[in-house]
Parts: sequence; C-alpha cells; structure tokens
Amino acid sequence: HVQLVESGGGSVQAGGSLRLSCVASGQPYSSACVGWFREAPGKEREGIAGFDTDGTTTYAESVKGRFTISKDGAKNTVYLQMDNLKPEDTALYHCAGGGSCSALRFGYWAQGTQVTVS
Repeated sequence: HVQLVESGGGSVQAGGSLRLSCVASGQPYSSACVGWFREAPGKEREGIAGFDTDGTTTYAESVKGRFTISKDGAKNTVYLQMDNLKPEDTALYHCAGGGSCSALRFGYWAQGTQVTVS
C-alpha cells in the first residue's frame, strides 16, 4: 500500500514560484511512474508532469518551460518546481503515481495541496 504526503502549496503573486514536495512510503519511487495532476473548479482534471522509471519526463503544454519535475530517490520524494506562475495555474495539485507517465494519467494519488495565484 503506497501512501503519498504532499507539502508546499500556498498563495503567490503572478510571476512567483512555489515548490511542491511529495514523500512516498510503501513503494520505492524508482519502481513507478510518478507525477502531478491538478484540478480546478469548472475545468477537467489535467495531468501536468510525469517522471518515468527510465528518467523520461513529460509535461503538459500548459506548463512546459515553467514547471520542472524532479525526484530524489534517496528521500523517496518527488518535487514540482513551479516558476512564472499564472492565475490560471490556481488549482488543487495532487501528487500521483502508477499508471502512464507518457499519457499523464496516474493510478493513485494523494489528497492534494492548494495553489492560488493572484
């Protein structure tokens, strides 16, 4: 049973940065696709970043060039560095794993951390 715990959400002005963290227990991150998706009111769920087991990273077009996903295997932690944030990035961000990184569709996820950009 994998448990994911996120941290790092908050409020920031447009143009600012935030870094989200997600610590996993129960399964080494090296054995699974890991990533992030977000949910905003009135919008469809959007997969935004994935880090596959071979080191390949995938990003949604909406965040490409602004967000960076990385992983620290020793800490079993995945990060999402978010730069040049825009108001349209406001959403509930979920750390996730399993599924398909290339498709940015994941099999399990955490409860989410709110990011608000004004």
